[in-house]
Amino acid sequence: MAFALQTTFSTALVAKANNVSLSSRSAVAKPAFKVTNGSKTCMMSKFDKWAGHLANDSDDQQDIARGRGMVDELFQGGHGMQGTANAIMTSSDYTSQGLKNITIDGDYYISPAFLDKFTVHIVKNYLDLPKLKVPLILGIWGGKGQGKTFQVELAFKKLGISPIVMSAGELESGNAGEPAKLIRQRYREASDIIKKGKMCALFINDLDAGAGRMGGSTQYTVNNQMVNATLMNIADNPTNVQLPGSYKEDTIPRVPIICTGNDFSTLYAPLIRDGRMEKFYWNPSREDRIGVATGIFKDDGISGDQIAQIVDTFPGQSIDFFGALRARVYDDAVREFIEATGIEGLSKKLVNTREKVDFPKPTMSINELLNYGQSLVNEQDNVKRVQLADAYLDGAELAGSGGTSMPENQGATGGAPAYQAPAPTPVPAYQAPPPTPVPAYEAPAPAYEAPAPAAPAYEAPAQPQEVSSFW
Repeated sequence: MAFALQTTFSTALVAKANNVSLSSRSAVAKPAFKVTNGSKTCMMSKFDKWAGHLANDSDDQQDIARGRGMVDELFQGGHGMQGTANAIMTSSDYTSQGLKNITIDGDYYISPAFLDKFTVHIVKNYLDLPKLKVPLILGIWGGKGQGKTFQVELAFKKLGISPIVMSAGELESGNAGEPAKLIRQRYREASDIIKKGKMCALFINDLDAGAGRMGGSTQYTVNNQMVNATLMNIADNPTNVQLPGSYKEDTIPRVPIICTGNDFSTLYAPLIRDGRMEKFYWNPSREDRIGVATGIFKDDGISGDQIAQIVDTFPGQSIDFFGALRARVYDDAVREFIEATGIEGLSKKLVNTREKVDFPKPTMSINELLNYGQSLVNEQDNVKRVQLADAYLDGAELAGSGGTSMPENQGATGGAPAYQAPAPTPVPAYQAPPPTPVPAYEAPAPAYEAPAPAAPAYEAPAQPQEVSSFW
């Protein structure tokens, strides 16, 4: 009954939109009736093959395709894809390129704190709360491999939301202003979905990788600036988002924005202020890690105590470590498949084949998982220990007569020691002869001066001689 009412209501809407009465749609079911064209009266059969065209409620693109072969090729235009019998648009052209349907199979663990923060933010943005400034953006940030994106998708699935998704790679382009335009376009696409009566949100993955500055060597382009400015503008005016060049006042539904990232301190500070973005640091606790690992190993016969033992054995690992640990267990089954098929026959088994390759579920034990986990940890240690970039960038690391091209012998601990050439005889550094000491400054000797004439000694005046008395 409900389906019949819905069908009747939909038919009425379509008929009203096309200005066709409902009576014309039922012409096929009516008995024959007379039609006159002024000159003669003819009888229209109840099996009239053209009666279905009285109501134009079909897809024009499909009608174009149905006309193929009905008209002579002379009137069909070009052949192949250029022919007029080919539909111009397909059904995928009517849907958003960013729309993502969450198709996660299985009942995985969702952190209660994560789901609470996520749900409250979504609901607050859909409610019309008086005299309350609700941040439009929820920024979820944390360490790498902690399951931020996966937790967001699980929350979307639980709420029944198909989000419009953007990635960090779409936040940069060779054309200036293109990423900012794309953000506005995707926001309006999500708003159109809400306008049709279905919840939606805009989900931007790794926002800091596309719009942040990773150190002083990162180039800050005009697109980075426009992305930050566009998000700030949308957060301030969430119901009036226009495409570039359009200045029409058009009120649209508000769309909550969810962003993930590793370090939001690299973003523009006014963008992450409290009025625009609500920030949530995702650092899974031990209970969260055990819950996620339980969802990963629940079909493999691993008990809860054993899962807790695995988590406690590798306390410093991220959540994606446990997914990689389970994938490593299938390596033995893949090797057996390769040996049974043969390397030369893999192409026929893996590509363009109707036979699906089925693997028997491998048996997992706690000891086997711990061994594989330790193998993954050793590979991580090798990446940290063998720093080849330091040797390659600081100088030419060539084997020559005294070096080695084996990474394990370049600063490795254990194994065969690296060859060491005998130390060359040190060449004494050139030493300049000691400089001649400069004597201390001495004032030049004064020029020779003749001694001043000594004053004559005082002489008493000569006594006058006595005159002879003869005279």
